[in-house]
Amino acid sequence: MLISFCKSKIAHATVTDAHLHYEGSITVDENLLKAVGIIPGEHVHVLNLSTGSRIETYAIAGKAGSGEICLNGPAARCGVVGDKVIILSYGFFTPAEAKKFKTKIIHVDAQNKIRR
Repeated sequence: MLISFCKSKIAHATVTDAHLHYEGSITVDENLLKAVGIIPGEHVHVLNLSTGSRIETYAIAGKAGSGEICLNGPAARCGVVGDKVIILSYGFFTPAEAKKFKTKIIHVDAQNKIRR
């Protein structure tokens, strides 16, 4: 049996833009995606700390170093510029694998740069 287990977390990112008239997704600074091992097109959950909404979409790589966190398409209705969000991805693991796995977590500052 496989279980769904949190594999990646970008904590407390700030929404920098929203584009309603787009097919959908969330654009995330490529550096942030790489830091937690999320690949473009991967299924993600976006938890909005400001509104309490929780949506599912897929990740698109934004320009590396830009700090971009952009809600696209229907996701643009779930937050506004300045909202704080958590971006999560999950993987499927056996229970034994999940017990050994360490979730990749990064925290970002107000400009969506990785805190060291």
